[in-house]
Amino acid sequence: MKLRSYMFLGFFLSLLLTFLPFSSNFINAATPTAVAPVSAVSFTQGVKKTVLDNGLTVLTKEVHTAPVVSVQVWYKVGSRNEVKGENGISHQLEHLMFKGTTARPVQFGRLFSALGSQFNAFTSYDETAYFGTVQRDRLEALLTLEADRMENSLVGPEQLTSEKRVVISELQGYENSPGYRLSRAVMRDAFPNRAYGLPVGGTKADVEKFTVEQVRNYYQTYYSPENATLVITGDFATEPVLKVVKETYGKLAKRSQQGNVRGNVAPSSPVAATTKKAPIVLKQPGSAALLQAVYPLPDIKHPDVPAIDVMDAILTGGRSSRLYQALVESGLASSVSGGAAELIEPGWYEINATAAPGQELSKIAQVLQESLGKLQQQPVTTEELTRAKTQLQASYILGNQDITSQASQLGYNQTIAGDYRFIEQYLAAIAKVTPAQVQKVAKTYLNPAKQTIGFFEPTQPDGKPGTSSAGSGRTVENFSPGKPVDPAQLAKYLPPTTSATDSAKQSLPEEFTLNNGLRVLLLRDRSLPTINLSGQIDAGTEFDGNQKAGLANLTAANLMNGTQTKNALTLAKTLEDLGADLSFSASREGVNVSGEGLSKNLPILIQTLADVLANATFPADQLELSRQRALTSLKVQLDDPRGLGRQVFQQAIYPENHPFHSFPTFESLKSISRDDLLGFYQTYYRPDSTTIAIVGDFDPVKVKTLLNQAFGKWQATGKPPVLKISSVPLPQTSTRLNKIIPGKAEAVTYIGYNGISRKDPRYYAALILNQILGGDTLSSRLGTEVRDRLGLTYGIYSNFAAGINPGPFLIQMQTAPGDTQNAIASTLALLKQLREQGVTEAEFNTAKRSLTNSYPVDLANPSNVSSMILDNAVLGLSRSEIRDFPQRIQAVTMAQMQQAIEDLIKPENLVIVTAGPGETVPKGG
Repeated sequence: MKLRSYMFLGFFLSLLLTFLPFSSNFINAATPTAVAPVSAVSFTQGVKKTVLDNGLTVLTKEVHTAPVVSVQVWYKVGSRNEVKGENGISHQLEHLMFKGTTARPVQFGRLFSALGSQFNAFTSYDETAYFGTVQRDRLEALLTLEADRMENSLVGPEQLTSEKRVVISELQGYENSPGYRLSRAVMRDAFPNRAYGLPVGGTKADVEKFTVEQVRNYYQTYYSPENATLVITGDFATEPVLKVVKETYGKLAKRSQQGNVRGNVAPSSPVAATTKKAPIVLKQPGSAALLQAVYPLPDIKHPDVPAIDVMDAILTGGRSSRLYQALVESGLASSVSGGAAELIEPGWYEINATAAPGQELSKIAQVLQESLGKLQQQPVTTEELTRAKTQLQASYILGNQDITSQASQLGYNQTIAGDYRFIEQYLAAIAKVTPAQVQKVAKTYLNPAKQTIGFFEPTQPDGKPGTSSAGSGRTVENFSPGKPVDPAQLAKYLPPTTSATDSAKQSLPEEFTLNNGLRVLLLRDRSLPTINLSGQIDAGTEFDGNQKAGLANLTAANLMNGTQTKNALTLAKTLEDLGADLSFSASREGVNVSGEGLSKNLPILIQTLADVLANATFPADQLELSRQRALTSLKVQLDDPRGLGRQVFQQAIYPENHPFHSFPTFESLKSISRDDLLGFYQTYYRPDSTTIAIVGDFDPVKVKTLLNQAFGKWQATGKPPVLKISSVPLPQTSTRLNKIIPGKAEAVTYIGYNGISRKDPRYYAALILNQILGGDTLSSRLGTEVRDRLGLTYGIYSNFAAGINPGPFLIQMQTAPGDTQNAIASTLALLKQLREQGVTEAEFNTAKRSLTNSYPVDLANPSNVSSMILDNAVLGLSRSEIRDFPQRIQAVTMAQMQQAIEDLIKPENLVIVTAGPGETVPKGG
């Protein structure tokens, strides 16, 4: 079950490359999230639908909880509309939509960034969407830009040539993932005559052959007003905005009608029985063994869809679900997930599992089939049915806490189901699903004769990457970068913004400390019936040591495995019965606590958290299961150029005795005992080392009473452990390291050295510097040069990882093996240029505006706010930091910026690590 997850496989401009969904190609379910009918009505209440004379559908919804607006354009075109020989053309066009227009021949990412927009785009099976969220006074500017590229995008030889290279880099990056390769093989076999069987992103062979005429014709055919939905949500007045929309979009002409007829071969019935197919088996270099099973489903409007989604929640919705219990709790699998793709045409249900070490995929397939057979033969229990419906309800509400998500929900339903109100009938039907209906859809659709199943069997030794090589980096001296983009030139293409409005002043959290030393920050937000809880315990991996690396992670992973009064399943059901969630994960400087739920369930959330923190028992059998999962995760990390590259980079910067050098190994994970976990838990899990932030709809007085009751018995003696971390000097010279991983198509490179802490006085100047250098893959110097002009990478960005202690300054990029050297050379030349020439006043001011203008968008999401409040407290910053941050950015002077460049940009001291295929270093380099 993929709760609240929009799985947009496409072009993610946000550059969260580390988290791209490689293993799956679909948007799940008829609705990404679900809720009780009463909430659905309130969600669509206030939505106004307007259809312009040219056919453009406009959906507007006023939401006055924050001074921000979201603008989204959804085109009813995706890979479903592609014919033989043009797989990936929808995705290629999506890239080109950022290359500028006839009136604005400039990278649109720079324009969006200058407006302070948090923007993104994706291509999927049935749709391509573009969205941006900004301060309310920039709404008209955003509308103008989207209207311009709907009709006037530049699709020329120069744009297509450079963006083809970027798309191929993206596709080759997916090839690094065994899960992606397995999914591609399974989907092609499941749907041999339908476009749904092909990868949304396309194939390298097809992309290489795209012509300008071909892509331009596709643009003219599908990017037409009558084939699009414009969605606007947020803090605006409907009638004046509709007037602007009619003036801006009303003049756009209808184009071709082909979009309604071009697409798939008519699909056969999803339930017709055939002979059971043999499994697809991929034996290739990789890490963990994988299973994927696919079953045909009907389209989104079929009356069986609500029961299918309830069935999915029963099978894969959390720890208490049937497949988790049968496969993961039994030790057969490290993970299992599922999801229904209900689309314009008949879709599919998908189940994915990762084998635990030493377990056979055939055995997992057998137990999977037994579990599905049981669901077909016996009605589900009332308890299971109620839990599934509640999970869908809560996930729907929690998934729509911000206006960007609400706009996406409206756009999705209007585009895929043909009606933004589809959610209402869907949720009404969810509420009425019966055990008999669940059993019926299980019999109908989980038919072994219609199953397509695939196994990925890794061929390389477990988790052991290939050889290493080193290069001097001497090939990088003569690379000459282009001149930085002049923001003044950019400004002439920016639409005007309306007069700036005073942003609502951010409320500050209330802070207090319980008698046992536990710090609490509370911020009441009555706009939604939700709770967002963030916490940190000072029990991070910095306390591991090399011999027991992985101890902090295993301790955190085992917290929910039982307390003195509840076992693991009881703990899981306590939360999952309410659709709530509570999780723990260890990072360098602490254990992150994340919780969310409906506001009425806050008492259960807090009581469960307190019980786990004070009374965890660490059962031996659960420790062994979690150890096996950790070993699988380590294999996957060492087989991923991003994971292995980051580890090698970190260990090259920090000496062996430094806490940031420590990473788990197979030996260290196997050596950790239950006594080690208990000792670590008793030493580091203390109330006076714990901070909790809660944002949501609650009564602060009642919450204080609740916290005192729940945590009152949790006590600690003595003072909390303190780790003294020594400062790390920069490398004396530039260092180049290469790690070869068999079977990879793309290389990932990390460039950098030790940086600064969050409380460093240069931090705000460093943020502005980073925004200019590589804060965004489209608008930054690195993005402009390495990605946009040269087409050498799908994504490149930089970051100062500033925590309580100094973390690394790093640049990360993904490249084809043959492009790695040029990309590194270009990056180093840019760093030298920055060091020698500094930044211009215009760049400096534009970066400031971009950072401060986008900040209110962060504050518009309650989940973000709880994390921000927590981080500020843990880092030792003032409670008012959440309000004062924009002023601190604005207060940075040009002299401070130039000093930051002098102090922090050291091209001659870089550590450069590349992981991936072995052909990235020239012979003799």
